[in-house]
Amino acid sequence: MSGTGTARAAGANEAAVKDAGAGRFLLSGALTMASAPRLRGEGLQAFAAHGGELEIDLSAVARVDSASLALLIDWLAWARAAGRTMRFTALPAAMLALARLSDVEALLLGGAAAS
Repeated sequence: MSGTGTARAAGANEAAVKDAGAGRFLLSGALTMASAPRLRGEGLQAFAAHGGELEIDLSAVARVDSASLALLIDWLAWARAAGRTMRFTALPAAMLALARLSDVEALLLGGAAAS
């Protein structure tokens, strides 16, 4: 995937993972139970294609639910297992509230460090 490619073209509110280059990815649209399974695979495929640290920017995320929280935790587990560093930026307030309720806020804010 090139620095400007998208894993999937996004409609007005369709979720997508966009490769912004240099290990940075932009997550956008509605991250819900409907989109999380597809995004999991698309994200992992895109992340695996890049060496080094990964930064996932969530500034363009329009909507979240508990599935979006599970998605990010799954990506962190993949990063740790792969010995990769992953961090999230611009987490939406609604996602932080869900993370706080689930007692995983520190996990999301801390990301995954390479081991």
